[in-house]
Order: sequence, then C-alpha cells, then structure tokens
Amino acid sequence: MSEIDYFAAGDALRARVMAFEAEQLKKPQVALKVVIHNAPGIHARELHIPAGMDVTGAIHKYANLNTLSQGEMLLIDGEVAVHVKAPFTVVSPPGTKRVARTLTDCVWTTYFSTEMTDPDEVVAHFTTNNEQEYLAHCELLKLKGN
Repeated sequence: MSEIDYFAAGDALRARVMAFEAEQLKKPQVALKVVIHNAPGIHARELHIPAGMDVTGAIHKYANLNTLSQGEMLLIDGEVAVHVKAPFTVVSPPGTKRVARTLTDCVWTTYFSTEMTDPDEVVAHFTTNNEQEYLAHCELLKLKGN
C-alpha cells in the first residue's frame, strides 16, 4: 500500500493509522517546535509543523479542543479524510488519533482543560500512544461510573 493510500478513510481505520505510524517511526524523525501556553484552567500545546510532513497524533483519553491557526493539511479526522485550511477548529472526542499530511507550514494547537502546567504531566494525563493503555483507561472510567 502506498503512503497516499493511508489518507483514504475506510474500514479498520485505526489499524491503518497505527500501521502508518509504525512505518513513519522507521524513518528519521524531525523535532517539531512546540510552544506551551498556560492560563487558569487551560493548557495549550502549540505545534509548528513544516510543509510536506506526515504526522500522527497521540490517542486522546478525554475530549479536547484543537485549532489549525495557520496552514493547510490533509487530515483523517474520525472516519473522514478532509482537506482543511486555517482557521479550522475541531473537538477531539475520547479515543481520537489523527494522521495528517501538511501541505503548507502549519500551526496546530491542542487545548486541555486542566490546572496542570507541566507539559510532560499534561501529555501523560490526557494522551497515550498505546492502544492497550487507552482501552485500560476506558475500563477504569467505566468502573468509576464516568
């Protein structure tokens, strides 16, 4: 399957996204600029992504807000492959894991409702890169009645 095929939504999308990510991780990785913003009750993670990049996001444990404030990208969002241009805002429901190909330089910001300010703690609390960890998180929420 060619790389572009991963950008066509369809059956077994999560497995395709995970397979795409596994292939991408075999390639040299590029450090992306991350800018952190904190205000009472909110933590924002602003990611600067150069044009021509294929990127995957973490699995979101909770719903959160995301904004593309600069640029244009192909984005698999849920079960749909879309071409989006800034300004673009979307809510990530729990379980979201996106894949994107930037067409221009992009700025993507994820907003987390929290008083935490340490970026590593926020990422660890709100996201995971492991499907089994996400499923265990869901089971724990069920046990707690959430």
